[in-house]
Amino acid sequence: MADTQDKRSDHEHFASIPWCARHLRGPRIITKSPECRLQKSNGEDSLYAETLKSHTTIMAMLEVYEEPPSPTDRVDSAKAFLTLGPGLNGHPDVCHGGIVVTILDEVIGFLIPINQERGHMPDLPYMTAYLNTKFLKPVPTCATILAQTRILKLEGRKLFAEAWIEDGDGKVLARAEALFIAIKSVL
Repeated sequence: MADTQDKRSDHEHFASIPWCARHLRGPRIITKSPECRLQKSNGEDSLYAETLKSHTTIMAMLEVYEEPPSPTDRVDSAKAFLTLGPGLNGHPDVCHGGIVVTILDEVIGFLIPINQERGHMPDLPYMTAYLNTKFLKPVPTCATILAQTRILKLEGRKLFAEAWIEDGDGKVLARAEALFIAIKSVL
């Protein structure tokens, strides 16, 4: 099955990078190919499943989170490893700022289906209301980065979260605060 192969190859890719491999170990660590990387017949997620899925854009991507002690507990944080190619350059060897924002937006979105399955969030589509981003240092291309996210607060249909991108040395390169809102109407 293609999903299994994608998961295995991306997992193997990041497991072969020592600083990434440290995040992939532990009895409750869950790793998977992000849903956004899978093509859907209705065109959903085309940006990540097609446009940003190549050897020159996002070469590999892996979603990682820790399974809470109880299957009904909320998952408050998640990570994504991404290997960025030169096709994302805004400046030589530097990821375009719009792509940096796109990565931060997507990693926050990882928390939604995980917590919907656990009954902590309404089973509705969520949209970004705002994503305030600070660019602290250039995000390199032809490099692997770590994007992390954390829930700050859940309030009815509102998800307040933060996300940040780090390099392999743990230096924070970009940071964002966001509000996602569950949409009542069908898109």
